[in-house]
Formats: sequence, C-alpha cells, structure tokens
Amino acid sequence: MDFKSKIKTISWIKEKNVSRMVDQLVVPYEYKLVDIATSEDMYDAIKTMIVRGAPAIGIAGAHGLALAALEISKNTQDVKEFLSKLKERAEYLKSSRPTAVNLMWAVDKQYNYIKDSEKSVNEMVQMLIEHGIELENEDIEINKKIGDNGAELVPKKGATILTHCNAGALATVGYGTALGVVRSAFAKDNTIQVFADETRPRQQGARITTFELAMDGIPVTLITDGMSGYFMNKGMIDMVVVGADRIAANGDTANKIGTYNLAIAANYHNVPFYIAAPLSTIDTSISSGEEIPIEERSHEEVTHINGKRICAEGINVINPGFDVTPASLIKGIITEKGVLYPPYNESIKKAFN
Repeated sequence: MDFKSKIKTISWIKEKNVSRMVDQLVVPYEYKLVDIATSEDMYDAIKTMIVRGAPAIGIAGAHGLALAALEISKNTQDVKEFLSKLKERAEYLKSSRPTAVNLMWAVDKQYNYIKDSEKSVNEMVQMLIEHGIELENEDIEINKKIGDNGAELVPKKGATILTHCNAGALATVGYGTALGVVRSAFAKDNTIQVFADETRPRQQGARITTFELAMDGIPVTLITDGMSGYFMNKGMIDMVVVGADRIAANGDTANKIGTYNLAIAANYHNVPFYIAAPLSTIDTSISSGEEIPIEERSHEEVTHINGKRICAEGINVINPGFDVTPASLIKGIITEKGVLYPPYNESIKKAFN
C-alpha cells in the first residue's frame, strides 16, 4: 500500500511565479496557504518559521533564489551584474536560519546550476525556476525512500514509535523524514502508534505533528517533553525516530532542542534511537557536532505561550533552538540510500560515493 499524505507544504506556482506554502504559524488552528512573491518575503518566511523543517527550508531557499532572479532581471540583462547580485541574494537567504544545512545546500545548488551556463539572464531565470521545481519534486521521492528504509527497522507489529518536534510532511515538501518512516510503517501495519513529544518552547510536536497525523488518520498520543523516560521505563516505547537539521561527518546530529535528552533516555532504556534525514542534511565539511552553529532564538518563545507571559518579569532566559546528539547514542541514520550504521565516518563517506 502506497500511503499518500494529504499535505503538500510548498509548491512553485508557475502561473503566478510565486512560492505557495502552508503557513505553519497558524497550524493547528487553521490550514492556510500563503503566496511568497519576493526574496525578501521568503527570507522573512524562513526566519519567522512560516516555513520550517530542514528539507522544507531548503526548498524555500531554492524558490527564494528563483524569486531573487526574477527581481534582478527586471533591472539588468547584463550577465555579470546579474550573477553578482544573485550571489548577494543567495548569501542573504542563507543567513535566515544558520543551523539547517539543507538551506545552504539548496541555495548553493541553485546558484551553481546556472553560474557557468553561458545563457542569457532571462534563460537563467527560467533555469532556476525549473530546477527549483525539480528539487521540490525530488524531495517527496527521497522522503518516500527514507520512509520505506526506516519501516524495515520497526521491531514488531503494533509498535509504538516516539518522535520529537516535527519531521513530517510539514517539515518537508511532503511525506516527511521521521514521519515518513511512520507513514511507510503504517502502510504495512495499521496498528502502528505514535507518541509525540510536545517540543517546547514552540510546541511543534503538539501543534504540528499531532495535526498532520490526525489528518492522515494515524493514531497519535501527545506527551510532554519530560515524560519520555517514564514511558520508556514502562516498556511502552519500541523505538525513537527523529529528524535532523545538520549531521556532521562523524554522525553527530543537530536537531530540535530536547533531542539530546531523548537520546540519553533511550540509550539508558535500550530503546533504539534513529535519525531519519536525506543525504543533503549531512555536512561532510565539518568533522563533528562541535562545529555546528546553534541558533539562539527569541527569549519570548520561552517566557510566553500564545502571547501570555508564564513567568516573572526580568528573569534570565537562554533559548538555543537546537542541541547536538553524539553519534555514540544513535543506532542508525536512515537515508534515501539505506540505513547508515557506525562507524559513521566510514558509512557516511561510502553513502556519498
């Protein structure tokens, strides 16, 4: 059975030359599509998390560079000037979220696709649009392969899979990475269940993961971030699958804050802990997680919920958006090319050959 999610997170609309995406700031209260028509608006959409999730951010960046090309072409048809200005916009877009390497990967892939083409400005603009659409469509196929590879790891019929944050259809173009594993597993066994961490401070698990699983009819139980050890101790969790924002060459993995705690708890309780991510999330230019930049986000994400303060005024707040899980705690990295196992320096290198 081929499971088809009802969600398409981001699409290029040719008739309007805009990038259309689900506004994830209003999920689950509303399922709203917004059109992004300029590269500056795309920067804001990525920065404010209208679009979120490493693969989806990557495609947003690819679309953003196509939008930038359309804007620049209105003011110049000189190829050298066009490429110079496009390079500036590429760096601008990449600065919107520093941790998710898919953004850098996709923007660079777009720029490199046209920089030596010897085409006219207008031809390069069309090349960027078409290539952005190709990357968009490839993302879904990659996620389905990740899902199918990960489904083979589910230890038993009726297993309960715990996930953190949202690595589903709404974090990608469609289908998902960690939730892609869930969807592929559910297609084979509809007694599969999911436990979703709420994922403080932005509650992506509570707001987004439960929303999309409910939409697709997959049983999901919401728990708070501090409950995972309790349920593992009770034998109620059979495996953990999470996504990733950047994976170092040694397998160290940056993901949403709280992932590291979950990996420690899983390791202690002998619950297999897996990462599900495309190869584009692996940054072979860095040797370990110590080199991954960690985004520091607004203090209000911690001090307020739904616009209301939940703590005393004037207290100190630290709000890293991500943490790094050491490779030693990761049983396997599920990719479109198969499951990578330790030693990751070797399996990752082999996956790129």
